Amino acid sequence: MKRLLDQGLESDTSLFLLDFDVTPDHRIKVVLDGDHGVTVEDCMKISRAIEHNLDREEVDFALEVASAGATSPMIMPRQYKKNVGRKVEVQTPEGLFEGKLTAVADDHIVLEWKAREAKPVGKGKVTVQKRKEVHFSEIIKAKVVLKF
Repeated sequence: MKRLLDQGLESDTSLFLLDFDVTPDHRIKVVLDGDHGVTVEDCMKISRAIEHNLDREEVDFALEVASAGATSPMIMPRQYKKNVGRKVEVQTPEGLFEGKLTAVADDHIVLEWKAREAKPVGKGKVTVQKRKEVHFSEIIKAKVVLKF
């Protein structure tokens, strides 16, 4: 089954696999993401690539092909690249950071945000621009923050 899935994904290199699971009772679950999002047609195409090459007479199975939810955690560096410019929330051992994802490198991401801090001299606060590089190895959990 994994071979069939891989063949289906080869037909569209903008799609990539996030999760693949086959339970003992033959339930197949595939979760996809894409560099430009995932459409219903993309899910149907991958579903057909698997389903049409399996014999239901031999093994009865249930197949679910879905896209990652809008608020699903990002688990692959490729997901960060497609979300540059969006607001993200990143949990690290150092704490929780929320800001605009401004860059993605091979080993880290860059977040930027504005914060209110006490003036260096005198009373009151000033708005300052903050920037933080977070290495992928430090990320515990990261997700896009949706605003309505």
